[in-house]
Amino acid sequence: MMEKIIVLATRNAGKIAELEKTLSEYGLSVRGLDTYPEIGEIVEDGETFEENSLIKARTVAQLTGLVAVADDSGLEVDALGKAPGVYSARYSDGTANLKGETRDKRNNEKLLIELARIPHDKRTARFRCVMSACSPSGNCITASGAWEGFIGTKEVGDNGFGYDPLFIDAKDGAVSALLSREEKNKRSHRGKALEALLTQWEEFWKEHGR
Repeated sequence: MMEKIIVLATRNAGKIAELEKTLSEYGLSVRGLDTYPEIGEIVEDGETFEENSLIKARTVAQLTGLVAVADDSGLEVDALGKAPGVYSARYSDGTANLKGETRDKRNNEKLLIELARIPHDKRTARFRCVMSACSPSGNCITASGAWEGFIGTKEVGDNGFGYDPLFIDAKDGAVSALLSREEKNKRSHRGKALEALLTQWEEFWKEHGR
């Protein structure tokens, strides 16, 4: 029997292992971009999470000839008009880095400055993820997930990455950076997006898989 393979448009080993564990029940084997070193950086110039997710999935599917899955995610802060949004990873780019801090640290510091005068009840935010799967012929499905919360006034915890030290779960007040990986995955926007994508998977694979 021919092995059923999909490509995850990332080199993040954690993401690859997580998706492979979930898709194993579908008889699928997951490869990451580390298997395809000839594929360089993919320019994500979309204006929405969905556009960036589709750019990555379509590009990888066309270059590998296999079904590809990609996600794009970030933080939306209501008081900032849903910024930083698609610019979450590079929110502080262009600002001076006089302390030699990491990009994550600078992003968090900029966010705290932007929200300095915003009261607690107006600091609502969410992590959002859009996940896409595309076939080499260009047929695609997408799904999204969100994790609702608000932004704290100082960084807390050292688990996770990005805005996790500032993000507080709206339901129980848990700080993302204090949660274990297992706890975070149960709540996360990425997990919800994958769950929603899988509700479309069987029909999609039947028509476009190999």
